[in-house]
Amino acid sequence: MKPAFAKDEALLADVRRVLAAGERGVWWLGQSGFLVTQKGRALILDPYLSDSLTRKYADTPKPHVRMTERAVDPAALGRLGVIDVITSSHQHTDHFDVETLQPLLAANPQARLVLPAAIRDFAIERLGTESAPRLVELDDGKSARVGEMVFHGIAAAHNTVERDAQGCCRFLGFVVEWAGLTFYHSGDTLMHDGLLPTLRKFKINLAFLPINGDRPERNVAGNLNGVEAARLAHAAGIGTVIPCHFDMFEFNTAPPDEFVAECGKLGQSFRVLRAGEGFCLE
Repeated sequence: MKPAFAKDEALLADVRRVLAAGERGVWWLGQSGFLVTQKGRALILDPYLSDSLTRKYADTPKPHVRMTERAVDPAALGRLGVIDVITSSHQHTDHFDVETLQPLLAANPQARLVLPAAIRDFAIERLGTESAPRLVELDDGKSARVGEMVFHGIAAAHNTVERDAQGCCRFLGFVVEWAGLTFYHSGDTLMHDGLLPTLRKFKINLAFLPINGDRPERNVAGNLNGVEAARLAHAAGIGTVIPCHFDMFEFNTAPPDEFVAECGKLGQSFRVLRAGEGFCLE
């Protein structure tokens, strides 16, 4: 198993240092999960910090064997007490994990959970009716303000842009505007009509994009591959792109080599992180 770059207390000490300085910091928590800090507060994007999928799929034809050790216990991360928003881009467990969300929400009573309106009932069923007032529901083309943060819903194709009976997207990405910083977390997505024109409307400083690709033999919905992620970032005019959704499960991953090579060809700024690794933004 691959070691995390930093984990548990070492990771938390790094986060505390950046929080105390009021700096803009970004850490990859593994899979599609990221921690973003600014002005002493924090946002967590699509965290998966348990082994719930490994247990669920043990002894099945689709085992979720973990490749990289967990960076941090969600209860310990929650005890920082500064998390104002958590996102879940869709209901797949590696993006909506009750074992991760519950301790984070419990330790941060001020925190809101931003999610697609299409999965509201699912979220309440999993988290309990007491969670309902904390949900911030979005859809494609809709926006919501939570404190100083503004969230914009962006349709995601996993593998297609699916909508519920009310026409709401089941899979979303989010563009977040927060105190002069604009970033895009795609959730799980492939390219689709409308994605690039929508992203071009924003001046995006930083994007988090999946690179594990779309391989039907895996029997799971797919994502952008490394080349596609680099090209999307470049075409959308994104400042820096960080790859994700790799190095978590053995059956559903891809090395970042093609992503790195394509970013080099395009002159696209990028940064590849290890789980638990962070850096400060200017």
